[in-house]
Amino acid sequence: MTRAVIQGLVLFLLPFVLFGAYLVIRRRNPLLWSHWSRQSAWLTIAGLSFVVISLIATALLEERQTGAYVPTRVENGRVIPGHFQ
Repeated sequence: MTRAVIQGLVLFLLPFVLFGAYLVIRRRNPLLWSHWSRQSAWLTIAGLSFVVISLIATALLEERQTGAYVPTRVENGRVIPGHFQ
């Protein structure tokens, strides 16, 4: 779950980081709000789009498990991990 949250956060922040790099390349101060004010809405939309597209791609392309899930259990003092059967 943590991986999914971090991945979504990175994808959301990607447009902001790229725009900040663009400002640095253009020799503008990326810490001034005046450079960000007009672009913030578009950067937010782009970040949310990246997250939604990644969620849709994951849902469509992720390998699905078939069969019944056998939960983790203890047999004779040994832990048998859960698996699909």
